Amino acid sequence: MAQILCIGDAMLDVIVKMQGQMYLGSDTISQISTHGGGAAANTATWLASSGHKVFYVCRLGDDAAGRVIANEFDAWNIEYKPEFLRGHRTGIVVVLVDQNGERSMFPDRGANSGLSELDLPDLTRFSAVFLSGYALFNPQSQAGVLRMINKMRDANLEIFFNPGSVGVMSNLGVDDCRQRCKLMDLLIMNQAEAEFLTGNSDIEGALNELSKDVETVVITTSSQGAIGKSRGHEIINSPILPITAIDSTGAGDAFAAGFIGRWIESKDLESSLRAGNSFASGCVTTIGARPSVNPK
Repeated sequence: MAQILCIGDAMLDVIVKMQGQMYLGSDTISQISTHGGGAAANTATWLASSGHKVFYVCRLGDDAAGRVIANEFDAWNIEYKPEFLRGHRTGIVVVLVDQNGERSMFPDRGANSGLSELDLPDLTRFSAVFLSGYALFNPQSQAGVLRMINKMRDANLEIFFNPGSVGVMSNLGVDDCRQRCKLMDLLIMNQAEAEFLTGNSDIEGALNELSKDVETVVITTSSQGAIGKSRGHEIINSPILPITAIDSTGAGDAFAAGFIGRWIESKDLESSLRAGNSFASGCVTTIGARPSVNPK
């Protein structure tokens, strides 16, 4: 089985699970925990948890948090090529989770900048690439990541892309984001991101618009599952069973892993959507963005 290459941020997540109403300017009782995070790193871990061989390209600070994250990769048998940057902090994101499981994130990207084509391993080892928008849309790394994409396209690797968030894309603007998305083979995003890119709040309308740019597009929703379309084919809806969400952090990253893992084996959109939904459901029923069971 060829490896899957994942490229993006590596973060330490500080999860603040509020136990009641938040009182601004005062105390709010909370449950606080730390977990490895970063969108592409989360996807890499979920892929590894399902038996796929994964290589991760990232940047870490030369600090305790960076070594904790590297140790987690080791525990999941994820091969990685981090740059431990002296004088830089590993990226940290504070995640506030309300009583409904919805989260708000406050990221400090830290060392997650400066990625370039020099960080790439031998591309002949890989069958596919998952790229996070947090790397591509970061002003300090986007030029290097664009050169990465050119090399990956030259190597005929299938590129899966998740834009990251509306907040990340808004720094670049709709037109530039759409142009970058055209470089990809398959887009995976949520409904808010699709609406930002197309200006269309109708999920099927947004899907049809994005399908003009990219061969296959998948749009996820928080409670209704996902829909997808490959160019020249009908839209496929994949509903999700009702579940009680504890923490939605990383649900989209888990979905991407389930989808990609099935897609590279089958190229079947319907079964890949179901696999993505299954992984996302497993993610939202635990605290944190990664699988709850450590393989070691």
